[in-house]
Parts: sequence; structure tokens; C-alpha cells
Amino acid sequence: MKLCRYGELGQERPGMVDAGGQLRDLSSLWADIDGSKLAQDEIAKLRDIDTAALPVVPGSPRMGAPISGISKFICIGLNYSDHAKESGLAEPTEPIIFLKAVSAICGPNDDTLKPRDSTKLDWEVELGIVIGTKAQYVSERDALDYVAGYCVINDVSERAFQMQSAQWDKGKGCDTFGPIGPWLVTADEVPDPQQLDMWLDVNGKRMQRGNTRTMIFDVRTIVSYCSRYMTLMPGDIIATGTPPGVGMGIKPEPVWLQAGDVVTLGIDGLGQQRQNIVSWKG
Repeated sequence: MKLCRYGELGQERPGMVDAGGQLRDLSSLWADIDGSKLAQDEIAKLRDIDTAALPVVPGSPRMGAPISGISKFICIGLNYSDHAKESGLAEPTEPIIFLKAVSAICGPNDDTLKPRDSTKLDWEVELGIVIGTKAQYVSERDALDYVAGYCVINDVSERAFQMQSAQWDKGKGCDTFGPIGPWLVTADEVPDPQQLDMWLDVNGKRMQRGNTRTMIFDVRTIVSYCSRYMTLMPGDIIATGTPPGVGMGIKPEPVWLQAGDVVTLGIDGLGQQRQNIVSWKG
């Protein structure tokens, strides 16, 4: 199933995309889509309903992040061998964990705000893991049992901010730096999360192309590893790293996003995003 939230910012309603690609309203069944709805038994209830009986949502409404009330937005750095190489960095021997501020979360097609003093704004298409069941010290063997589904994430990054210290968070957590969606695709529709093609374009030019099979640490390893250091709660998001082609790695000179640029990105079976880059006006 493809679960989503649609509507104006702060007024999103729960929805799902049916087999024919139509957006249908779920608000007669669920008040919202949050961690409490992501357990396997809750998702199983939706499979028994008559999808055709749900109201079709007219037009093309704004899409919000597909989950509300996210408590943690966890990211894994340098998780593709070819991306580590383009960055001039050694492959990590253990997953590199950092956090994005939950205030960075936005809809998949919302504008990306270029912060004040930003000079090196960059892009990163990533596979997102959505946790469905509370996870503490889970084994790699059982790790996928704790996953509700997957989504597309753009780990927007301001490299000048990021590289000012050994801690990356301030270059990763600015407002609108966490587009998620358009949907949460339930795990039963993603039989192998390590075989997903992914891509990203800037102004129509292909910049990133990759596949999740080239991850250094796979989804099982990431979920298990993170659960050793923090309790993963239903609705938590883990962004799993990016393939090569980020602006920082372009030779001979890096390429940075500017106001007026358009970024489009997607992952096989998980949908697409589109962001306009706009200058901060506040």
C-alpha cells in the first residue's frame, strides 16, 4: 500500500493511493497517519477494506510528509562506496549516525529554502526506512520485522555549515532540509530494499544515479545498529545514505544549488519529489 498525507501545511488529511494511481481519502477510518498506525496489525486492517468505497480526492492537492509526529530523523553518512570515493573519504568501518532536526521535515514537493549565508547548498537522494514497531537491541536477522515501509528522502545539505566542525547536524537540519514522500510504501510491496534504482536531476540534468545494492551497510544492518544506541519508535525515519553525484563531489569544481533551481528525484516504486530552490525571505 501507498499511504500518504495531503492538504495544506498543518491541515493534512490521511490518504492512500489505490492500484489505479488514484488518491483516496482515509479520514473516515483514521484521523491521521502516525506511529500508532504503523504496526503490522494496523496496516493489515487496511488490506481488508474496499478501497473503491473510499472517496476519491479531486485535483492535485499538496502532499505532506506521509507520517506525522515523527520523533527522530536519523541519517547514515557515507553509506555508498562510490559516494565515499567521490568525497575523498575512506569507507567507514561502522555506520556513521547523525540526526536531522524534525523541524526540517516538509512535504516532498515543498520549496527548499536557501538559508541566510548559504553558499554551498547540496542535494542527496536517499532511501528512507520507516519504523513500525518499537525496536531495542534487535538482531540483523529480525531487523526487517520492525520496518513498516520505505519512502523517498532528499537529505538537503548546506556543506559550508556542515564542514565548520566535526558535527554535521547544523548543515543538515535547516528548515525544509528534509522532504519526505510522496508516500510511505508498506514493506510488503518492497520485497528487497537492496535492489532499488534511484536518481536525482537538477534543472533537468541527471546528477545522481545509483542502486541500493551498493550500500556499504544494508537496511538490516542499519536498523539493528541504530537500535543498539537509541530506542527506535514507530514513525521514526532513517535516511540510509546517498549514491554518487552530489554537488560537492563534482570535478573539477563543485556545483551548488541556487535560487531558481529545480530538483527532481525518485526511487523505483517509491515515487518522485520536486523542489524549487528559493531564497530565505524572513
